[in-house]
This record gives sequence, C-alpha cells and structure tokens, in this order.
Amino acid sequence: MTYQALARKWRPRDFSELVGQAHVVKALSNALDQGRVHHAFLFTGTRGVGKTTVARILAKCLNCDRGVSSSPCGECSSCLEIDSGRHIDLLEVDAASRAKVDETRELMNNVQFAPTRAAYKIYLIDEVHMFSDASFNALLKTLEEPPPHVKFLLATTDPQRMPITVLSRCLQFSLKRLPAEQTSARLEHILNAEGVAYEVPALRMLARSADGSLRDALSLLDQAIAHGAGVVEAESVRAMLGLLDRAHVRGLIEHLIAGDGVRLLAQVDAMASEVADFGEGLAELLGVLKQIAVAQVVPEAPLDEELADWVRTIASSVAAEDIQLFYQIGLIGRRDLPLAPDPRTGFEMVLLRMLAFQPAASGDLGAASQDSSAAAGRADAKLSSARSSRVDPSSVEPPHATDHASGYDGAQVLPVEEEAVRPATPEALVDPHNALAAARSVALPSDNAAVLPCDSQAQSVQPSPDDWTSIVRSLDLQGLTRELAANCELLSIGSSEIRLRLAPEHRQLTAGSGTKRFEQALSAHFGRAVHARIDVGARQLETPALITDRQSVARREEAIRRLQVDPGVIALVDAFSGHLEVDSIKTTD
Repeated sequence: MTYQALARKWRPRDFSELVGQAHVVKALSNALDQGRVHHAFLFTGTRGVGKTTVARILAKCLNCDRGVSSSPCGECSSCLEIDSGRHIDLLEVDAASRAKVDETRELMNNVQFAPTRAAYKIYLIDEVHMFSDASFNALLKTLEEPPPHVKFLLATTDPQRMPITVLSRCLQFSLKRLPAEQTSARLEHILNAEGVAYEVPALRMLARSADGSLRDALSLLDQAIAHGAGVVEAESVRAMLGLLDRAHVRGLIEHLIAGDGVRLLAQVDAMASEVADFGEGLAELLGVLKQIAVAQVVPEAPLDEELADWVRTIASSVAAEDIQLFYQIGLIGRRDLPLAPDPRTGFEMVLLRMLAFQPAASGDLGAASQDSSAAAGRADAKLSSARSSRVDPSSVEPPHATDHASGYDGAQVLPVEEEAVRPATPEALVDPHNALAAARSVALPSDNAAVLPCDSQAQSVQPSPDDWTSIVRSLDLQGLTRELAANCELLSIGSSEIRLRLAPEHRQLTAGSGTKRFEQALSAHFGRAVHARIDVGARQLETPALITDRQSVARREEAIRRLQVDPGVIALVDAFSGHLEVDSIKTTD
C-alpha cells in the first residue's frame, strides 16, 4: 500500500484552497483577470508558507487549456500535468543544485524557443538566492527583457542575499507566517476529512510547534497520527514533542508566587523525566506568564481556554510587576541557556533568579533617592567650603623649570576658576534638601501662573532658575527622565502639586513612564507626595539644560583665555613656531 504524506496530499490546487495568504491571492487574481500579468514574480517567506505552491497555482492559471484566468479548471491535461510535476513547459529548477554559471547559461539559451504546447514557457526557480553572482549576471538580462512567451517565477527564503538588480526586475510578494489559530483550524479541517479522531488541545500544540509553517504542521500531524496509533491526543502529542505539562507550569508559577523554594525545586524534579528540552519548557513557562500579564493589563482580551480560569485567579492575586519581572528574567535566561553547564542547571537558575529578585517597593526607591540627594548635598557643601578657602592662583609661585610634573620647562597647570563663570549659590541652597524646604507654595513669573495653596506655617521664597537647576541636579534621574527634568521651567510649587513648563520641541519627553519617575524623585526630594503638572508652552526662563550649557561654554572660554595668556604655553608656541589648537580644548565637569 502506497501512503501519500498529508503535506503533499493536501497541497492547495487553486487559490481558493490557499490558507493565510489573502493579500497575495487578491493581487495575483486581479492581475490575471485584468490581463496585467508581469513577466517576473518573486515569492518570499519562511519555509512551509506556500511559496512554491503559489507559483504552481499561478503556472496553472497561465497555462490552463481553457485560457488565462484566476480560476484554473484543474481538469485539463495542462492542470493535471502541472499538479503532478511533469508539464513540459513548466521548468522547475532547484537553484541550490544548479548554482553554476554554465548551467544557468544553458538554461537561458533555451528561453528563445517557443513553448511546446502551452501558452507560456514558465521557469520556476526555487531557493533562487543560492545562485552565484555569475549565475545572477547570466540571468539578469533575460530576466529584464524576456520573450513574450516566457514567465519567471522565483521563490526564496532569503531575499536579502539576492542582488538588488534582480529584485528590482520582479514583482515581489511576501508570504506571511500562519498564526497558530489558523494553522490549528486547518489541521482540524484535514482530520475531519480524513476521519481521524483528535483532541483540540493536541492540535494547538502542533500549531505552536510548527511556528507559522503549515507544511511543518502537516508533517508533525503525520507523526502524531503514527505516534497515537491513529488518534491525535493531547498527552500523546505532548510526549512526542517533549512539551512541558501545563500542570507543571501551574505548579512552578504557584511556588514562585508563594516564595517556596523547596517545592519549586521539587517540581523541577517531577518534570525532569518528562521534558526532553528545558529550553522548550522555559518557553512554555513564558507563554503562561504572558497569559497572566494579558489578564492583568487587558482583562477583556481572550485567553487560552485550557487555562483561562486559573490564569484569571492568579492574575488577581499577584502584583503585575512581579509577573513582568518573572517574564523578563525568563526571557534573558532562555537566551543564556546554551551557556549553562547543562540545560537543567540553567533552567533551575532562571527559577531561582525569579525567586530571589523582587521589584523594588516605592518606599525603597524614595529612600534611595533621598540617600543620593543627601550625598549630593554633602558634596556641594564641601565644594562651597573648599571655594571659600581657595588660594589665589596669582600668589602661587610657578614651578621650577626642571619640575617633571609640569610636562615642559616653565609651564604651569592652571585650574579654571569656576566662580568666575558660575553664579553664586545662595547659602540656603547649598544642601539641595534644604532648597525650598521652608516653602510649600512658590510662584515664579509666568503668564497667568497661579500661586498654589500652601501650608499656614510656610515661609514664601522666590526660587530662581539657578535654584531649580540645583534641585534638578540633586534628583536621582537617568536617561530621558533626566532630560525631561532638565528642560522644564519651574512655575510654582504647592503643597501637593508642582507646575512646570516644557517647550513644544521637547513635548515627546513626556511620553512613556518618564513623568511618573520624575514625580517619584520630586516626592522623595520634598518629603511628600508631589504631582508634576507639565504645561507645554513657549520658554520664558532658562531651564537647567540651558544653564548647564551656558556654564559649560563659559568654563571652556575661560580655559581658553587662561591658556592663551599662560607664560608656559606662550614659550612653547614660540619655541616650536606652533599655535594653540583652540578646537581641541575641552573642559571636564
């Protein structure tokens, strides 16, 4: 008895049977029905999505005995011969086995001859990216201007390896990977037609394992039917694929949430004999964590029917940030799994990381921010003290001509006096935590800026842009959040709200979670919950970013001025007939 594989038996014979490629079918059908058929087509996509199948259906549409149309009859001799792969005017070429330039030239030499009995001579070249550069060059001219009776159908999984000169001469169609739901529905249709008993969860496992390839799904289905002795059951398919039982996944997640390391490792012991690939087991764990995250963030979204009730229960009993952290640790762990001494050790370490690390509480973040701000305040206080006791540089004798530390005879290393370019800091602002500490309501000049409510014992002060700059520098901010703070103008401060203004060109800085982190840092700084209200409008005052830039430019200009009048530098320039490269001078903060 001869058995035909399901992938061959159920290969689509016309566009109506094609699954998941509606965008390609629509374009080709319209072109065929309107008589606007290009001479070269390129079909791209991952393995098993239907590239060669679409090309063969298109060949049938062109060479059907009943004429060119988007619906070939499937009954004439041409259609039957194309289906069986023996049509004389359809030349199927595997580029991987015919990559030599001589073979390509021989193929192109036959282009000039008319088709034997069909309307078109069709060249179907599979995995065309395997051609050598010389082979592509041999194909190029014919591909650009072929005889009217010739059509080229090219297929590849890697279009990036093809010359752009070839790509530009073809109509390109990108075939999509099939969603697991669509693949599962197709498998269900085929099993119903074949009269094979099945369980729907088993088909979902096969569809997920196929990873978007319908051909792979059908090959796995053949294997599942044989493994289950003619029946496709969930347990049989799970064992065949080496997938992790969902009961083990539920146990792992429950023990993680409970913080029970003993039971967590015992669960790994229980599943070790069933899991063929711990990488796939980790992938299954990530899939369930994703379901929980969806239930927490988008409760109305559909869930896996097998786990829906359990997922909703877990989602309501655990913090969203815990699930997000579990997922992130698992994702990084899956990437690093090949580096572990063995797969089980890597899997266990991923679970132990999930158990050991927890998201920082908001109170911890506030304490860390306060510690950082206090350290910055102490540093500023020391700097002010050092400035007050600084020795006048003019009173210091120049070093001896033979001093090795100078780097050259008679040269002096002169510090840049920051006081000359930096505005004096009010004594009340030396410690950033004391800045505005006496105030609960401050109004700065602004258009229609209202003074916010303040505490009855608050002493009103009038912070300047420099004061706001000191506050921003004391905040423990990074990245885009730091940029947001540095580009805001301070309008007013109230008991629970701080008003700021942001120039329109920096509006994008308010996107994402930056504003929330900004508010947390401000709350930690002022010692109370503060809401940041950021208005977008034209800038009227200097922002911390502008002040920082101005001070940086002033420091550099002062450094250049001091170098230009420095006796040692002047002596060097004169001795070597050189000049001072001003553009190379940089200052450090």
